[in-house]
Amino acid sequence: MTIAEKLHLPTARRWPAAAAILRRTQRLVRTHAFRLAGLYFAVFVLSVLGVLFFVYWTNADFVERQTETTLDAEITGLAEQYAQRGLSGLVQIVAARSAGDRGDGMLYLIANREGQPLAGNISGWPEGTPTSSGSLSFQIEVPGKGRGDSHPARGKLFAIPDGYRLLVGRDISDAAAFRDRVKTTLVWSGLLALALGLVGGTIMSRNMLRRVEEVNRTAERVIAGNLSDRVPRLGTADEFDQLAANLNSMLDQIERLMAGMREVTDNVAHDLKTPLARLRARLELALLAPADRLAQAEAIRTAIGEADRMLATFNALLSIAEAEAGVRTDFAEILDLAQLAGAVAELYEPVAEEKGFAMRQESVPGVLIRGDRHLLSQALANLLDNALKYGARPSGGGEIVVTVSRENGRAVLEVGDRGPGIPEREREAVFNRFVRLEPSRTTPGNGLGLSLVRAVAHRHSATVVLADNRPGLRVRLEFPEFSALAE
Repeated sequence: MTIAEKLHLPTARRWPAAAAILRRTQRLVRTHAFRLAGLYFAVFVLSVLGVLFFVYWTNADFVERQTETTLDAEITGLAEQYAQRGLSGLVQIVAARSAGDRGDGMLYLIANREGQPLAGNISGWPEGTPTSSGSLSFQIEVPGKGRGDSHPARGKLFAIPDGYRLLVGRDISDAAAFRDRVKTTLVWSGLLALALGLVGGTIMSRNMLRRVEEVNRTAERVIAGNLSDRVPRLGTADEFDQLAANLNSMLDQIERLMAGMREVTDNVAHDLKTPLARLRARLELALLAPADRLAQAEAIRTAIGEADRMLATFNALLSIAEAEAGVRTDFAEILDLAQLAGAVAELYEPVAEEKGFAMRQESVPGVLIRGDRHLLSQALANLLDNALKYGARPSGGGEIVVTVSRENGRAVLEVGDRGPGIPEREREAVFNRFVRLEPSRTTPGNGLGLSLVRAVAHRHSATVVLADNRPGLRVRLEFPEFSALAE
């Protein structure tokens, strides 16, 4: 390959490292973090420049004002001496003040109308200076090693009658050197501050970009199907750590919901397979015996019963989903928990009496909660239905007690029976959908009753606990009491 061909190769092929750096730089420049850091850097630059200008202006103005004040004081004092002692006295005073090296850079000169010096420490009248009274700037020659140096000076002129002139000045070379040194120091300080600001802004934007990239990488892995991945936390308790914690909580909830959905799907497929098979078998029997109307009617009635049981299962799933989603917020109202429990228990009393159960109510009136009457009634009905199914004594019959009370500012609803109860190790599992502790599954039901109870409890910010009733099972729900909420 010729040199010309190599020169026409794309940059990524000729210099892969440079191309990678260029891509990273372009990506960094396009990020919001870099733009934000650039905005902060611009504000920082303007602030530093403003501070440096203020410092320089303050120092320069102070030196100038000090010089002007000194010159005004000198010219005023000498003018008073001239008024008192005349020209000869003024010449003597200027000669005395000019003698020796004062060390303060003061300059004096009295000249006649031709500009010849009469007294002072300036060899001659500065060229180009006006002859009228006022402030002026001029250059003076100061003897040095080998050659003379020209220094800037600032002065004031006082005109004396008959063409005589008094010049009082001050060598401002030290002040100019001081201003130059301040200017140089401020420029270098400003450049250093700007460099530090640029480096700091780059580091800040890079750190922000790195944290955002961690969130993006985690989101990409979750999108790819890895629901167990989480955003790493640094333990700094800053905004990014709080964002990571919230995102991780959201991912935990999503993972739980997905796992629950898979579990529901599997359980629905398993629990509905048998009823559908029975339904199909009954309908086939009806087709095989078209002449036997009694057999045909019995098969149809049985098929309708199977369809009703499947509809009940789907209705229970819909009720659970409704309670978990909280779509009935408009139906929330203030309820007397004792009245609600009494109304539901009254509906079940005939069934309980038929099965040999004794049903009692121990309720404290006036226990108010805010909630959905329909969902709460359905949850209590499920508890009573479970008690009637599984709460019988071995000898037959049983006892069901519905209790409403108030404890520590909480409204408490309890349903207890005298049956075999639920083993402690199984009490958490029975809240899952389609879980039934009866291996034979001969008792009517779909395993969704306690799942609905827990969903309704969570919907009302309540807790549900299964406990030993000694003997039997006691289900305890604790709601926030309305009076406590109002306070």
